[in-house]
Amino acid sequence: MSPLQIRKIGDPVLRTKAKKIDEITEKINDLIDNMFETMSSEDGIGLAAPQVGILKRIAVVDIQEDNKIVLINPEIIEEEGKAVMEEGCLSIPGETGDVIRAEKIKVKTLDRDGNEIEFKAEGLEARAIQHEIDHLDGILFLDKVVKIVD
Repeated sequence: MSPLQIRKIGDPVLRTKAKKIDEITEKINDLIDNMFETMSSEDGIGLAAPQVGILKRIAVVDIQEDNKIVLINPEIIEEEGKAVMEEGCLSIPGETGDVIRAEKIKVKTLDRDGNEIEFKAEGLEARAIQHEIDHLDGILFLDKVVKIVD
């Protein structure tokens, strides 16, 4: 597989709400593998399907060793605490800013086999998941910035 092309700010696909996945197919799983490869090749920690031009509710996050997270039709069902932290984005190269997000979250999502699962995340992992879910709704981190970082 070759890395996918990451769409950059200004591309209308980044402002479009992604569509729910009805069925997990081999093609969907191939896309997930390719997204992980693309994210890794760009030194990212998360990537949403709209960032590679595909309007499906799929995102991947890889922060902790041996804990690759696949999000299919994800929903945040619980939030706890708030924290400000600097964020960047593969679709907005060279820009960073401080964003307020929940410190801890509980997520409901489908796994690669189509099973509904729930899990908790905190810290950078929770932040990355929230950032990627925003992409699925056509929201960029710049929309939530409280301070641009030079």
